[in-house]
Amino acid sequence: MSGTTRSVPAKGHSPMTEGDPADAAARDGADAGSDAVSRGSGVTLWRQIAEKLTGQIHSGVLKPGARLPVEAELAETFGVNRHTLRRALAHLSEHGLIEATAGRGTFVKEAPLRYPIGVRTRFSEIVSAGGREPFGRVLGSSVEPACPEVARELALPEGTPVLRIESAHEADGVPISFGTAWFPEARCRDLDLVYAATGSLTRALATLGIEDFRRRETRLTARPATAREMEVLSLAPGRAVLVLERLDVEPNGTPLQWGRSSFAADRVQLVFKP
Repeated sequence: MSGTTRSVPAKGHSPMTEGDPADAAARDGADAGSDAVSRGSGVTLWRQIAEKLTGQIHSGVLKPGARLPVEAELAETFGVNRHTLRRALAHLSEHGLIEATAGRGTFVKEAPLRYPIGVRTRFSEIVSAGGREPFGRVLGSSVEPACPEVARELALPEGTPVLRIESAHEADGVPISFGTAWFPEARCRDLDLVYAATGSLTRALATLGIEDFRRRETRLTARPATAREMEVLSLAPGRAVLVLERLDVEPNGTPLQWGRSSFAADRVQLVFKP
């Protein structure tokens, strides 16, 4: 996700009354422009910063998907220390206006991705249709004997070799889902290698001669994110995930994959279509 041209307030120049000792270094030579935070106004500095950034987001100066400057730059811009700045950013995050993604920075939140669930559900096509860049990342894979649950879903005898693939999906670099899927190993040998190379499960299956598959069943539940989900999806503690189980079959009805994916609940809008 690329940054967007932005405008932020100039640094303040008024005397400090907020008990923010590290702000003193920012006073000398600061510009007392109309957008500066105002010390002694009766409104805390962090709240002034939050209000200014909120105004820029609502007015479109900071557009959805725009990346905010790093903390040090923002703190210097507003003439405050990082503690004050972080409190302002935390307020915006709590109100769903911005979101920090580990290793990438802090972004203005985009509208939830509209994700239709129907007979033909393809992550890459859905994300592309929403004007975003899709990408699938293989996190791990193995061939293992089918446990009773997997064997039942894939209509295989217990112990039949199945290919297990753990993956994460992104839209414009923002983590959307994380999950595990199982495939009949005899039908999908080396699928994990092709998937890792292409970044698209649909393209990987087509490479193996599987040009089409259909959704037979979708089950949906919700719960708090696990530690692993928080790590992969860059979620704060206490955030919720939508857990989607799906069974896809080939045109002749033979089960192709059964899987369970966790979606960041506030980043998608699942739309079930007949």
